[in-house]
Amino acid sequence: MKSSFRWYGESDPVTLQEIRQIPGVKHIVSAVYDVKPGEVWPKESIKKMVDECAENGLIFDVVESIPVTEEIKLGRPERDRHIENYCENIRRCAKYGIKCVTYNFMPVFDWTRTQLDKKAADGSTSLVMYWSQLKNLDPLHDDIHLPGWDSSYSQEEVRSLIKAYGELGEEGLWKNIEYFLKRVIPVAEECGIVMALHPDDPPYPIFGLPRVITCEKNLDRYLSIVDSPSNTLCLCTGSLGCSKENDIPRLTRKYSAMHRIGFMHLRNVRILEDGSFEEAGHLSQGGSLDMNAIVKALTDTGFDGYFRPDHGRMIWDEVDSGARAGYGLYDRALGCAYLNGLIEANGGSIE
Repeated sequence: MKSSFRWYGESDPVTLQEIRQIPGVKHIVSAVYDVKPGEVWPKESIKKMVDECAENGLIFDVVESIPVTEEIKLGRPERDRHIENYCENIRRCAKYGIKCVTYNFMPVFDWTRTQLDKKAADGSTSLVMYWSQLKNLDPLHDDIHLPGWDSSYSQEEVRSLIKAYGELGEEGLWKNIEYFLKRVIPVAEECGIVMALHPDDPPYPIFGLPRVITCEKNLDRYLSIVDSPSNTLCLCTGSLGCSKENDIPRLTRKYSAMHRIGFMHLRNVRILEDGSFEEAGHLSQGGSLDMNAIVKALTDTGFDGYFRPDHGRMIWDEVDSGARAGYGLYDRALGCAYLNGLIEANGGSIE
């Protein structure tokens, strides 16, 4: 397996010098963050990140993410231009050694939480989503600013998008997914890149928005649209694991055996009685997921793709209440160490 770590570039308070000291980590997960979604990434920006990582003995070969625009998801007039730019970004990434590109098809919001700094008894903080905090909120009438929502949208733009997705519906979204995949996956194949789809987070509808990357039936449908080794999953245990309906060790074993996992996001989550959830440390006993069973499913099936510890708690006085909450150094480094132990104990190895 290939151990990786997400890095947000030069603005990230976590440095490459720190990341290189985490045992087993060799691969960097990042992106070009200063280009508007739908536009082409400058070659110089990609090369600069590749060179910076190489100078620290690290390899930038996983992109997370090249955003899929609302124009593509909704099938609007700019869709074809944005898809062509998307394909050009794949070609440019491949030129500089990128092997895996992660992306998602979540409408409007990449993820939804109600609080970023819920304090635990031990003093650590984490991201949570409590249904009680969403109760009675109506984005079509109320001004809502939830964590994870794109702050570049005005409230009126949010309302307009929610209405548009309501009219599109799930089947309309599936049609636009098919349109995208049939144009993008062949380019990825030609370039030797694996596209890894991230599931919806959380994996069920929020405010009536159609969310379809949620369960085994829909994952199967997605992979069948273009049956290609370049059409794979970024199997995020914490996102799919927010639903009690998803048996994460079994799904991991199934899709790994099919060679349809390009990237593993490994983290734990605690599901509450009402379906709310709290993000937790990676240790199995801290949440609702059996992390050892998940890793064992990977080693048993010979998984040799990328994995990373996902966002977790903020500990030891690290503070970031913004978009990078949960992406501190310390808890993710602990997650790496824990995952290393599970992999080794189950007979696997880190490349």
